[in-house]
Amino acid sequence: MAGYIIREREETLVLPVGQVDQLLQTADGDAVLLYLYLMRRSDAVTPERLMEDLSMSALRLQAAQSKLENMGLIQAQSLPIPEPAQRQGEYTAAELVEMLRDPEFGMLVEETERSLGKKLTTMDIKRLANLRHEVGLPADVIFLLVRHSVEETERRYGQGRRPTVAAIEKEGYYWARRGLFDQEAAARYLRTMARRREQSAQYMAALHMGDRRPVEAEEKYIAQWMDWGFSPEMVALAYEKTVLKKQGMDWRYLNGILRRWDKEGLRKLRDVQEEKKRPDPSAQSKKQIIEEYLKW
Repeated sequence: MAGYIIREREETLVLPVGQVDQLLQTADGDAVLLYLYLMRRSDAVTPERLMEDLSMSALRLQAAQSKLENMGLIQAQSLPIPEPAQRQGEYTAAELVEMLRDPEFGMLVEETERSLGKKLTTMDIKRLANLRHEVGLPADVIFLLVRHSVEETERRYGQGRRPTVAAIEKEGYYWARRGLFDQEAAARYLRTMARRREQSAQYMAALHMGDRRPVEAEEKYIAQWMDWGFSPEMVALAYEKTVLKKQGMDWRYLNGILRRWDKEGLRKLRDVQEEKKRPDPSAQSKKQIIEEYLKW
C-alpha cells in the first residue's frame, strides 16, 4: 500500500508512533481531524476559526478537544458552548422551507411527528434544525435521541406520555457534550444506560428502598456512584454510616461519604476497613502534647 502514497518534496508533518496509536485507538474522526489541524498550524487559532475551518459546531469541537485532553495530547482550553436560547430565533421562514426540502431533514421531521403523535410547530422544527445545524448532530443520531426521549418519558411518567421537543433539544446538548455524534457512539451510550437501569435495582436494595423504581434525582446519584466505581456493597456501608449519623436516610450526606472515599481512593470494603485501623494523626499529636505537658 505504501507504494501508492504520493510523496513529493514538500514540508512534512511527523507524528510519534505512540500518538498515532492513541488517535487510532480512540476511533474518533473529529478528534483526529482536530489534532492534525492543530499540529499543522504554527500560529494561534481562535475557536471561531476552528469551527469555520473544520466545519464543526462548538459542541462537536469541544467533545473532540476533551478526548485529546484526556489522552494528554493537548492542554486544556475552553471553547464557547452555545445554549439553545441563543440559537432559536435565527431561522427565517424561508430558511425552514429550504431545510424541509432536504429529504433527510424532512424525513427526520416526519419521524419525530410520528414518534410524538402530533404535528410539530414552527418552534419545534427550529429546535430540530438547531440540533442538526448548530449543535452538529446527524439526522440519524437525532432520531435515536427522539426515540430514547420517548422511551424515557414513558418509563418515568407512564404509558402514552410524550416529551416536548424542548426537552429533546436539551438532551441533545447533553449528547453532544458526551461526543455522541455517530450512530455507533449513541448506540453504545444507550446500551450503557440500559445496563445501568438494570443495575440500579441492586443499589436501591442496598439503600433499603424496596423494589420501587428510582426517581430522576435518585438515578443521578446512583449513576454518579457507578461512575466512581462503587459497588452496591460499598453503598450499603455508606448507608449504614449515614443512618447512624443522621438517624435516617440522607442522600446528600451519603453522597458526601462516597465522594470522600472516591477522593481518597477507597473503593473496596477492605480499603475502608484498613483505613479504620490506621492511627489518627490528629489524635496522636494531641496525645503527644498531653504526655509532654505531664512530663513538664
